[in-house]
Amino acid sequence: MPINLPARHNTKLAALVAALNADLELAQWWKCANVNAVDRQGMTDHGEVHIRITANAALKLLRLLVEAGIQTSVEANYEMTAEDAEVIVVAASALHDVGIAVHRTDHEQLSIPIAVQILPRLLHGIYDPAQRTIIQAEILHAIIAHQWSARCLTLEAGVVKVADALDMTQGRSRIPYTEMGETSIYTISSAAIDQVHLLKGEDKPIRIEIEMSNSAGVFQLDELLKRKLRNSSIVSYVEVIAHISGETEKRLLEFYSL
Repeated sequence: MPINLPARHNTKLAALVAALNADLELAQWWKCANVNAVDRQGMTDHGEVHIRITANAALKLLRLLVEAGIQTSVEANYEMTAEDAEVIVVAASALHDVGIAVHRTDHEQLSIPIAVQILPRLLHGIYDPAQRTIIQAEILHAIIAHQWSARCLTLEAGVVKVADALDMTQGRSRIPYTEMGETSIYTISSAAIDQVHLLKGEDKPIRIEIEMSNSAGVFQLDELLKRKLRNSSIVSYVEVIAHISGETEKRLLEFYSL
């Protein structure tokens, strides 16, 4: 299943996406990561579906920030462009979980040597050697910094961290708790998240609206989104609103004012 992204007029991003979709080794890394995550540990999907959702969310988050006049780190530090920042967040999203193929524990660190092996061919023909080194360094930072407690030194890293947490809806890849054989707050809360919307904010550049079927989803937000957002470099640009609408619960909750 190919990664589909709205490249718009970004030819560098279009070339990267074509390289990602053509790379059979990378596709196998994603499958191996899913074997360790889903088949062996009963976790949720960390393969191709997760990659597509994270990459699209990261690209949208970044574009909302750029449209609001926020300068990306690769522009500020290397005099490159917002288009290069798009390449960074999409490539980092594609490679951030490949280390799970080795082990879930410390997978952020384990993803780095695998990404180092893959990135040169993905970026070949898109950048000259000096530019490619910059882009690779920024991608690797975003990969290592997606761990919830890691400090994000770039805007792009914060975008990837938050995008990773936004893959939380119960429909596409969550393993139903009835199939896992036990009920826990983790399974109930993940099943409570119906939809996640990324919108242009009113007071801040980004508004994340989350629709939940019941208030058990609050746990999912606290464990996944809240702590990653608070440890990201984009926290001051994001507002999060959660709507609860169920048979017994109908109200609007504003969880954070971040």
